[in-house]
Amino acid sequence: MSAASPDWMRTYQDPETIRKILGYARRVAIVGLSSNPLRASNFVGFYLRNHGYRVFAVNPREREVFGDPAYPSLADVPEPIDVVDVFRAPEFVPAIADEAIAVGARALWLQFGVISPEGAAKAAAAGLDVVMDRCMKIEHARYLGRMHWLGLNTGVISARRPRME
Repeated sequence: MSAASPDWMRTYQDPETIRKILGYARRVAIVGLSSNPLRASNFVGFYLRNHGYRVFAVNPREREVFGDPAYPSLADVPEPIDVVDVFRAPEFVPAIADEAIAVGARALWLQFGVISPEGAAKAAAAGLDVVMDRCMKIEHARYLGRMHWLGLNTGVISARRPRME
């Protein structure tokens, strides 16, 4: 099946899996985290830090991000990793999945546009929870953050118009 298939994508965009990961995630290694505040990875990392997550920058081109050291690889991160959040091109994902498996991560999260059937299948076969083509910041806001507080995904607020009889 192709990556564009809605059925195929739904496998890795399951709301229950997303909520499960958000429930146990405490330490997030962001592969491709940039110190440039104009980059999406920086915005996501900043948001996650502000919401209580321990964020590790995994980027061999960076020395530090948010005042903390950056690491050249997942194996160099000095603490256990719950989630590997990927901001890299899809062709790098299978190798990143191998690293995530090797370090004992619990989940592989592929950001918007990072679509790798091979990497996702590898991680899932090794028992990792996998999310693909979704933003961890947006999903956190949807299920646990301000969007949730406003009623989104709770059934309290709906975009549907009431039936007029």
